Amino acid sequence: MAIIDSDAHVLETDRTWDYMLESEREMRPRIVPTPKDASSGGESWLVDGTYIGKARNVGHDTAKESREMEDIRARLKHMDELHVDVQVLYPTIFLRPFTRRPEVELAVSRSYNRWLIDIWKKAPERLRWVAVLPLLSMEKAIAEARFAKENGACGIFMRGLEGDKHISDAHFFAIYEEAGKLDLPVCVHSATGSFAVHDFFLNECGFNKFKLAVVGSFHSLVFNKIPEKFPKTKWAFIEVSSQWVPYAIHDYARRFERSGIAVDKTQVLEKNKIWVTCQTDDDLPYVLKYAGDDKLIIGTDYGHNDTSSEILALRKLKEDGAVPTSVVNKILDDNARALYGL
Repeated sequence: MAIIDSDAHVLETDRTWDYMLESEREMRPRIVPTPKDASSGGESWLVDGTYIGKARNVGHDTAKESREMEDIRARLKHMDELHVDVQVLYPTIFLRPFTRRPEVELAVSRSYNRWLIDIWKKAPERLRWVAVLPLLSMEKAIAEARFAKENGACGIFMRGLEGDKHISDAHFFAIYEEAGKLDLPVCVHSATGSFAVHDFFLNECGFNKFKLAVVGSFHSLVFNKIPEKFPKTKWAFIEVSSQWVPYAIHDYARRFERSGIAVDKTQVLEKNKIWVTCQTDDDLPYVLKYAGDDKLIIGTDYGHNDTSSEILALRKLKEDGAVPTSVVNKILDDNARALYGL
């Protein structure tokens, strides 16, 4: 049995943007000091006039050369120490909105993906990655998804909100169709791409800004029957724990039952090909009544330091005995393998 970390992170560096075209150099993200912004950690990315805290949410239980991928062997060595066989890599800078301009989004996301491809090539069996697409340019986004699939990507990154659109919007249907053809799951990560929502909750913790947008997107997708339109497409909801699953499914079911339509609450995830990352402190026996044994996965949030970060989560899940060993093995291996096509 393998142990798969279904949500690990890379922290971008100046090298991430070395893959930008010469014509795109003026769009390159820059590191700038922001000593008066405590929430930034004193240093930020400046992207198209937007400041994104760079020195915040850094997990100091990981070495700099590992979390920034300066030393791939050091990352792999740390994975060995954690008894992790495979990490699925998610971004950091893209967890917040950074531009409204399609050309900037294209240049930045394309360079990020090529950085990840070079990382993947150094350990293709152990470091898989989720592609960031230029969703403001749909034709280019589809081309990028195809290129990413050919180069080790195992998912497509999305945020709970993307710009001024929710993810049930028909604007994204072409991507969802292509995702099914490519066997790339649509992975909705704790994040927001909406400037309006991000700025409205600017001075609050990340719960409203990032996590509720993801829970709401789940409800919107299943309520509007979007997965039924794309039967080959898999979906995942990442880094928002799984504690919300019973509540969201219960609410969804009640809305249909008022119209006389019965809903089997235990089959909502299975029917819609949806996976959810759990945390070790979730009430897993309760969640499993709604999620079933085959649709929970788990990640460590490697490289970060927030409410979802737990570097020893995979080991703890095996050891604490909250759920049967057979189910733990599915969460750590089989379920993640099925989602990401590993």
